[in-house]
Amino acid sequence: MWYKARRVLLPALLAVAVFGLLAVSALVFEPAPKAVYGADKTEAIQTLKDFGNTFAEVAEAASPAVVSIQVSREVEASQMQEGFPETLPDDLFEFFFGPRGFGRQLPQPRGRAPRGFQMPREAPMGQGSGFVIDPSGYIVTNNHVVGDFKDGKITVKLSDGREFEAKLVGGDPKTDVALIKVEASGLPSLRLGDSDAIKVGEWVLAIGNPFGLSHTVTAGIVSARGRGNVGIVDYADFIQTDAAINPGNSGGPLINLDGEVVGMNTAIYSRSGGSMGIGFAIPVNMITYVETQLRESGTVTRGQLGVIIQPLTKELADSFGVDESKGILIGQVMPGSAAEQAGLKQGDIIVEFNGQPVGDLNSFRSRIANTAPGTAIALVVLRDGQRLDKTVTIGELDEEAMAAAGPAGPGGPAKVEKGIGITVQNLTEDVAAELGYENEQGVVVSGVDPNGPAARAGIESGNLVQEVNRVKVANIDEFQQAMENASGKETVLLLVSDGQYSRYVALRIAE
Repeated sequence: MWYKARRVLLPALLAVAVFGLLAVSALVFEPAPKAVYGADKTEAIQTLKDFGNTFAEVAEAASPAVVSIQVSREVEASQMQEGFPETLPDDLFEFFFGPRGFGRQLPQPRGRAPRGFQMPREAPMGQGSGFVIDPSGYIVTNNHVVGDFKDGKITVKLSDGREFEAKLVGGDPKTDVALIKVEASGLPSLRLGDSDAIKVGEWVLAIGNPFGLSHTVTAGIVSARGRGNVGIVDYADFIQTDAAINPGNSGGPLINLDGEVVGMNTAIYSRSGGSMGIGFAIPVNMITYVETQLRESGTVTRGQLGVIIQPLTKELADSFGVDESKGILIGQVMPGSAAEQAGLKQGDIIVEFNGQPVGDLNSFRSRIANTAPGTAIALVVLRDGQRLDKTVTIGELDEEAMAAAGPAGPGGPAKVEKGIGITVQNLTEDVAAELGYENEQGVVVSGVDPNGPAARAGIESGNLVQEVNRVKVANIDEFQQAMENASGKETVLLLVSDGQYSRYVALRIAE
């Protein structure tokens, strides 16, 4: 009896034990519930979708106000280069390699006039993008897109296919901003934001017509602000972005995630002709200042402080005994200027502009130029180690007078200063009259060692050395005494004039 019971119970007990072990293992080693992982994944995907939808909504709202611009003019067919047609034929094999069968004539490609037939044509001269800023038909774009082709026909095409002929209201080559106008009303337009409020790292969209591909949208971030040393225009304070910008994007808007224009795409740094992730946009605040004046008068009036400025290098900061890492050094104050009337002096270091630290020299210069004459600005300067508050009423820049002035010419040798690599002579009446230094004091640079410190700092023959280590020098003896007083020092600070402007130069004394 027991034997039979054992044969039944033992397998049953073994099965229960195995089942128990499996149950314990499941409790110990079972992974996190799939429902929890799935919820996290769904939430992450939804976040990405929301982010993408923001881009899509901004692009959808902005694109109707972005236009394609083409400038053309009529020419005779004989003036156009024969060969490659405007429109390729359907049979590309025959066009490039000849007829497929003997005795079959290659068809005349569409878009070409028969040989010898002179037919007026519209030859493309410029192409780019733009955006509507006023429903009444005002459009801004780059000056290099339309401003250089005053005899051309400007055609504007909207995203809905409508085309208009536009007229050039005005262009400003110094900022590369132009304003055109089409005869229309109720056009979709874009809101203009505040480019001073954007931050590095902020997401932006670039919309335009790269390579003729209408209304292309690319996304990126603001890579940098205040780029003013890229050599594109005279007054630059560019926004740098990695949003893809290519040929044809010029004049298109750079838009933040609020749908506001913060800049106008203008240029790229590229070795291939295409985007390399370094694009530049004109800040919208500069565009607003320029287009308002172009709309009112067709020209641009700029502000002037009336000083010659230079960057505050480490050597100059050390020479002036300041610890400021950023600042703008005043090399000269123009007589009768706004700066002189406000009490600014040569050697002052500007460290703040309207409560904000100053940027680089080009950025500061652009901000002054884009301040309307008559506007009062607040500056903080360092003078002999003290911080001074100055209020300056901006004057009007006379660019024609600035351009008319010329540099000084050479002089004759008298004293060689090997430590800095120059030869100087006294400033006689004849030399002063010849070089334009009447009523000035100093010694004239008559020779420069091409391998010396002075040459590397840009000092040239004909320059006038007015100070050595903040001490005025009127002749060779005073210059020599000042240089002897500088012996044992690593650098010497010179105030140098070229007959038009003065600047400070810190030179490392050669042993």
